[in-house]
Amino acid sequence: MSSPPHRPLTLLSWGHACVDVYQGAVAALVPYFVAERAYGYAAASAVVLAASLLSSVVQPLFGALTDRRPLPWLLPVSALLAGAGVALSGVGDSYAFTLAAVAVSGVGVAAYHPEAARVARRASRGSHTGMGWFSLGGNLGFATAPVLVAAVAAVGGLAATPLLVVPALAGAALCAAALRAMDAPTAGTPTHAAGTTVSRNDWASFARLSGAVVCRSIVFVGLSAFLSLYARQRTGGGELAGTAALFVLYLGGAVGTVAGGKLAGRHPRVTVVRWSYALSVLAVAGVVLVPGPLLYVFVALTSAGLYVPFSLHVTLGQDYLPGRVGTASGVTLGLTVSVGGIATPVVGALADATSLGTALAPLIALPALGWWLLRGLREPAAPAGTPPSA
Repeated sequence: MSSPPHRPLTLLSWGHACVDVYQGAVAALVPYFVAERAYGYAAASAVVLAASLLSSVVQPLFGALTDRRPLPWLLPVSALLAGAGVALSGVGDSYAFTLAAVAVSGVGVAAYHPEAARVARRASRGSHTGMGWFSLGGNLGFATAPVLVAAVAAVGGLAATPLLVVPALAGAALCAAALRAMDAPTAGTPTHAAGTTVSRNDWASFARLSGAVVCRSIVFVGLSAFLSLYARQRTGGGELAGTAALFVLYLGGAVGTVAGGKLAGRHPRVTVVRWSYALSVLAVAGVVLVPGPLLYVFVALTSAGLYVPFSLHVTLGQDYLPGRVGTASGVTLGLTVSVGGIATPVVGALADATSLGTALAPLIALPALGWWLLRGLREPAAPAGTPPSA
């Protein structure tokens, strides 16, 4: 990743950042729902679930659709849908309306990722280094979310959430510009790059990879939903302490993604992913168990452990399923990220019954389970036509 990507991939990366603001924004809004509407942990975590559940269900469908035919128009449309849902989530006091609004945002996120990953793969010519740049944009969007939400809440609390539609407008424009720059294919054009030989799909390896990513997802979404509140408790700080912890978790993703791309240039991707999961076990344990300012050090290590393999998950999945790139992208980049939200209400209910620290403790075991699933996983062959630097 020594040189910047060409213009279409740059535009796609920034568009990805704008869309993934909305994946991070829902978790960043949780403390404000708790403070302004007196939601309990379970009720607040159900908001995260609402954003994730429909996304988890429909994401494979969008992936299958993009395997059949390109749908480039989905990129700007889904960006607008993702933004509209979050923008409306703070309007009024109805809990049901809030759940419905964030669910709409989740559908927009679901529609975006499989097609965006397919287009990014084409723009990067199959390079997993190029996909690292694309994933970096999403990581930056996540990192920006708590800062944007805090700024908007400072203006007018939850009633000011309509201001959060701005990134969606920018994202839609960036996606449209990227498609024009690429001279996007019309419907019916094959989804794999010209000159690429599509080999046999390895569903067994893909299933093991997906299981590991689900473990990663539950840890990441669980921490995203409750880290801000937990950091306030563990450090004795106020709202700023919680926002800072969430910012470190998300911003570390940018560093981790770049590091993952560089490490993948020197070592097999499977090896890099496996050791990242091993690091995450120790890092998450530190977040849960270590009090005071050292919490932020372990949050940074957790972010690295969870994000170093992020773009590598996508390229591994695409290479395990070379004939189903849209499906692989929908699962590794979307479904397995969203599915973590389904487990979040369990964490919230346990926190209501015991304490937040007790509820977060089971997250320590999940990266270990992911590491076990990855043991012995083979490195897939890169698709024909992939640049040697990838």
